[in-house]
Amino acid sequence: MAGPIANLLGGQDWAFWAAALAGVTILGLAKGGFAGLGVLGVPIMALGMSPVLAAAILLPILLVQDVFSVKTFGAHRDDAVLKRMVPGACLGIIAGWALARFVSVPAVETAVGVIAFGFGVQRIVAERRGVPARIRGGLGGAIEGVAMGAAAGFTSQIAHAGGPPFQMHVLPRKLPRDVFIGTSSVFFALINWLKVPAYWALGAFTPNNLWLAAALMPVALLSTWAGTVLVRRVDGPRFYAIMHVLMILVGGKLAWDGLSGLSG
Repeated sequence: MAGPIANLLGGQDWAFWAAALAGVTILGLAKGGFAGLGVLGVPIMALGMSPVLAAAILLPILLVQDVFSVKTFGAHRDDAVLKRMVPGACLGIIAGWALARFVSVPAVETAVGVIAFGFGVQRIVAERRGVPARIRGGLGGAIEGVAMGAAAGFTSQIAHAGGPPFQMHVLPRKLPRDVFIGTSSVFFALINWLKVPAYWALGAFTPNNLWLAAALMPVALLSTWAGTVLVRRVDGPRFYAIMHVLMILVGGKLAWDGLSGLSG
């Protein structure tokens, strides 16, 4: 057994391992508290391998990272936000699985990227002017939560980009830092487990992919722990300023990738 495994791990070139280590580290920091960075994991890993392989390797890693992040921050979650968004996410994942063959991934990336970029810029400008975010309550807030949950589930299933829709609904609420992180960690842990049947049906959990995921797991867990340490050094206002900047960077990256795919 050791021989084939060693051949598998040693058979990857330096570009594969550089991209894999960078992508997993970014994901770990995201799971540790810097929500939003996670959407960059697959694009970074795709620099050294196919996006399909990157996604297949990352899902088992994400499931383990989720356990760590939920254990650390999950007790601080906002259950009201989860009750609105999780049912929508279930519908979005099912729709993404059913429509995957008909939907262009670059088109989804472009749309999500442009919207996220605009949202991040708008919030930074508004907060510098002292303009509070408009937060819907009652039925309108519930409908918005379900809709943004569905968008997060759909974009996560299609393009691994569920972060921006979640943040567009939750960031304006200015939850305490740990409550925002805890709510995000629980929401995306549920989404990742809901994606398992679809990935299983697509044959993503091959022995080779699982061994590669296992080889990267120590780095994944170490970077997740590092994220939990670093994020606690950031106070609430600065944390939200960082989140808005990340929205702009992530939105720009997604739009760039999407437009590159559409033009290619």
